Amino acid sequence: MSFTPYRDVLPSGLRVVTVETPHLHTALLAVYVRTGSRHEVDANNGVSHFLEHLFFRGSEGWPDTVRMNAAVEEVGGNLNGVTTRDHGYYYTPIHPDHLAVGMDIIGDMLTRPRLTDMEVERQIILEEMLDEVDEKGRDIDIDNLSKRLLFPQHPLSLKIAGTRESVSDLTHAQVLEHFARHYVAGNLVVTAAGRVKHAEVLSLAERAFARLPKGPATTEAAPPDSEPGPRLHFVTHDESQTEFRLNFRTVPEHHEDYPALQIIRRVLDDGLSSRLPFEIVEKRGLAYSLHASLDAFHDTGLFEIDAASAPEKASKVVEEVLRVLGTLCEQEIDPEELARAKRRHRMLLEFSQDSPGELAGWFGGTELFRLPESFSRRADLVDAQTAANVRQVAQRYFNRENLTVVAVGQRKGLKALEQVVESAAALPSAHPLKKLSASRA
Repeated sequence: MSFTPYRDVLPSGLRVVTVETPHLHTALLAVYVRTGSRHEVDANNGVSHFLEHLFFRGSEGWPDTVRMNAAVEEVGGNLNGVTTRDHGYYYTPIHPDHLAVGMDIIGDMLTRPRLTDMEVERQIILEEMLDEVDEKGRDIDIDNLSKRLLFPQHPLSLKIAGTRESVSDLTHAQVLEHFARHYVAGNLVVTAAGRVKHAEVLSLAERAFARLPKGPATTEAAPPDSEPGPRLHFVTHDESQTEFRLNFRTVPEHHEDYPALQIIRRVLDDGLSSRLPFEIVEKRGLAYSLHASLDAFHDTGLFEIDAASAPEKASKVVEEVLRVLGTLCEQEIDPEELARAKRRHRMLLEFSQDSPGELAGWFGGTELFRLPESFSRRADLVDAQTAANVRQVAQRYFNRENLTVVAVGQRKGLKALEQVVESAAALPSAHPLKKLSASRA
């Protein structure tokens, strides 16, 4: 193994993850926090993302943001922040000899933020949110629409950036309350990966986060089961292409079915030779591209297939995708295709050892929710999957009742799309076939 991971817990409860990778010439510092739109309510939706923006407005030790960014950039860094539905993270690449600079600045940002200039940031966020809506203010973002349909009345349905109304109404008191509740020692993981030394990272983290108050990790309520399908939600939008996503509820990463789902994902979409690009793009020319992915939370998961096509071809694309999925349910994949997926999976895990960002996310980001397994353990779990088991897992999740489709585009071809989703003829049924639940906007 070309890297050595360490996990420490400081007396405050702060977890520090170090991944020593001495063969690299770079390092990455990342701080993960278990808070996102999932930890909000309608009244403060968007506060996690708003807080992320405000951190970059300076801290007590670095009130001049130009100087703050310049100090990091002078040692090879670039301060960044990301908010997701279930967590956020702040990171910078950095020269290994100057890790202290990045650690001190991010530590000060997250423990002594000034949280000023709210009105300026509010306008920036409202501008940023325009990408997700049409000229009437309706949401046309496929991910937002999918989560709202799959997780109604649950915080996973809330938008990461919030709504125009919630962001406009957010108060300074709400921001302070969210900061005080979630930015505590038990809810953060400080991570350094690359050409770093364990003892130095531990010492720097203890100093930079000395002011972080004690507090427990955030917890969440698990989402209930989705309404049975097949379901279609269509939003009319006058664009040249119809964009759509097929959703199937699955399981989190630590579930016993997840390794087989990883194989299925690679069989479906892992280069032009894999099934979906070949059947739909290369062979039939129905779409320019499409993508299959796994979106995993700590207590649930999703298998998602995204594509865009001319409106009149949308129904045919969805029909072909369902046919390909149905084949996985009917027939075991051949030994060479299975072996190729396993080899690709192991090779790409090996490639991750050359990326401080991948290493930080694997060991530090996972630490927010559970103890991460080793790369070799994950590879072994995938290698242990048989063709029969892969087929059984495909049958378990790729069924009519578990199908939800969200589409945004012209009404041209809508009737045909409704018929394809309603029948979902190529998929097996877990229960007697139910009538399509369709909604339009």
